[in-house]
Amino acid sequence: MTSPIRFAMGRRATLGLGASLLAAPTVWAQDRYPNRPIRVIVPWGAGGTTDIQMRALADQASKRLGQPIIIENRAGAGGILGPQQLLNERPDGYVLSQMPISVLRHPQMAQRALFNPLEDYSYVIHLTGYLFGIVVNAESPWQNLEQFLDYAKANPGRVNYGTPGVGTSLHITMEQIAGQRGIEWTHVPFRGWAENSQALLGNQIQASADSSGWSELVLSGRMRLLVTWTAERAKRFPNVPTLKESGIDIVSASPYGLAGPKGMNPDHVKVLHDAFREALFDPAHVAILDRFDMAPFHMGPDDYAAFMRRQYEEEGAMIRRLGLRL
Repeated sequence: MTSPIRFAMGRRATLGLGASLLAAPTVWAQDRYPNRPIRVIVPWGAGGTTDIQMRALADQASKRLGQPIIIENRAGAGGILGPQQLLNERPDGYVLSQMPISVLRHPQMAQRALFNPLEDYSYVIHLTGYLFGIVVNAESPWQNLEQFLDYAKANPGRVNYGTPGVGTSLHITMEQIAGQRGIEWTHVPFRGWAENSQALLGNQIQASADSSGWSELVLSGRMRLLVTWTAERAKRFPNVPTLKESGIDIVSASPYGLAGPKGMNPDHVKVLHDAFREALFDPAHVAILDRFDMAPFHMGPDDYAAFMRRQYEEEGAMIRRLGLRL
C-alpha cells in the first residue's frame, strides 16, 4: 500500500511538473523575437518617395515577422533625424531607421559631429537607391537641361532650386553641376517633396532636384523632367537624357538601407534581415519600386557595413574637394 506521505510528495511533484509544463510556453513566448510592434523611422515627410516605399516594404515585412511595423516620420535636417534618434534608443531590435547617404556626409561637414556612422549603428540590410532628376514647372520656358543651365549661368543668383535638405545627394550634385558650368544659384532646402513641389508649382523656386516623387506630376503634364541622374535612362521616361548624356559626368542614385542602434543582438539582426529581404523582393513591393523607377539593391549586414565604410571615405574626399560645410 502506498504511504500517504509518499503519495503526497509524489502528487506535489506531479503538480509541480504540470505547472512547469504549463508555464514553459509562456516563457518561450516571452523570449520569442519579435513579440511586439517594431518602429521604423523614416527621416522624410509623409507622402514622398521614401515614405511610400518604406510603408510598402514594412507591410510585407510585418507579415513575415508576425508583428506590426509602425512607420514614424521625422522629416528635416537632410535626413539625419532618424539616425540621430537611434542614439537614444535601446538596441533591443524594436526600432530601426532608414539610413540615407547623408548620414555619411553630415559628420564630415559639421563643426561638431552628432554621431559616428561607422561606430554608432547596427546595419541590418541594404535595400535600394533612388531615381533622381531635375524638374521645372511645365509653364517655364526651359525645354531641356541645356536651356536651363544657360539661363542660370547668364543670370547669376536669379535661379533658386529646391532639395530635401543640406548635405543630401540632391544638394551636393546640384553644386557639382554649378561648379562644372560656372553657375551661381541659390539652394532652398525643404523638409520633403510635398513642400518642394508646392514651391515649384507656385513659382517660388525655378527648379526642384528630388527623387521620383515628381513622376506623376511629370506624367500629368504639370512638371517637366529635364534630366535624370542614373547610369541609364529611366524606364518610364525613355526620352529624357541622363546627366552623362548631357555632358556632365555624374551618376547619383543615393543608395540606402536600414539600421538599428549600436549593440543589437546578432540573432535579432538576422531575423530582421531575413524578413526584410523577403519583403524587398515581394511582388507587391517590387511594384512600388517600379512605380518610382527604383530597383532592389540587396546587401546583408556585414556587406552593408563594409559598403558604408567605403562610402564614408569616398564621400569625405568629395566634401573636402568641394569645400562643403554646414
